[in-house]
This record gives sequence, C-alpha cells and structure tokens, in this order.
Amino acid sequence: MDMTLWLGLAGSVIAVLAAYAGYLLYKLYRQTTRHKAFMARAELHQAEKIKERNTNIMDSVFIIAEAGKQDQCDMSEISIRLYKLMEVLQGELQVDFASQYPAMNELYQVVKDMHRGDARKALQKKERMKQDLLRMKAEARLGDDIKRELDVILTLKA
Repeated sequence: MDMTLWLGLAGSVIAVLAAYAGYLLYKLYRQTTRHKAFMARAELHQAEKIKERNTNIMDSVFIIAEAGKQDQCDMSEISIRLYKLMEVLQGELQVDFASQYPAMNELYQVVKDMHRGDARKALQKKERMKQDLLRMKAEARLGDDIKRELDVILTLKA
C-alpha cells in the first residue's frame, strides 16, 4: 500500500509537471507566432518607408536633371547634387553612380573637394581662379556626355 501511494503521488507530480510544460510550450508557440507577425508588419512598413523615401529622392533627381538639360545650373553643381542624392537610394533603385553615370562621376571627382560658399570666398583670388579653370575645363570636356546621362535619368521618370 505504501508503494502504491508513492507511485500515485509521483504520477500526480509528473502529470502536473507535464501539464505545466505543455502550457509553457503553448505560450511559447503563441509568442513566436505574434513575433513573426510583428516582424512581417515591420518589414512591410520599412519597405513602404524606403519606397516613399526613394520616390522623394527621385523627384528631386528628376527636377535637377531637368534643370541641367535646360542649362539652369552648372554641370558641376548638378553632378554634386545628383551624386549625393543617388548614393542614398535603397532597394531596387540603388545606383552604382560611377558605372552608370561615368561622365557625371568624373566631374564629381574633379569638383568634390573644391571649396564652395563662404569657404570659396575666403580663398585667395589666384586659388579661386585656378579652381574655376579646372572646373570649367572639366565641364566643357564632359558637358555633352553629362547631357546624355541626364537624358538617361529622365527616361526613368516615365
């Protein structure tokens, strides 16, 4: 009789522990399911935000490209602005600027370290003229190719 009592008690403890383990597994399953759903929503939200950001960036790119086609802005300024905008595109719109737009990239490499704004005004006249000459030579040499690259960018608008 004594052994039966102990076996019954041990069986009861095992049954309670098994029920508790089942309960914990069920809670883990629910938590995992909720986490997967949350991650899916977060990825979708992130993809929407990336798409929205890329759209805003491309709107600016098209405006700048159009201004370049209409000679409303220096080619060096266009190259700088387009490079900076297009390097932050994400996802399927990500651009390898150097290979897709080699003329603009070359001009960007020439002018990227030149002083602008107040820093340019602080330069001595001789240094400013030297930078201007270098910039104008590069713009003249690359201008036609850059215009063709702007046409390529504007075809993306359609």
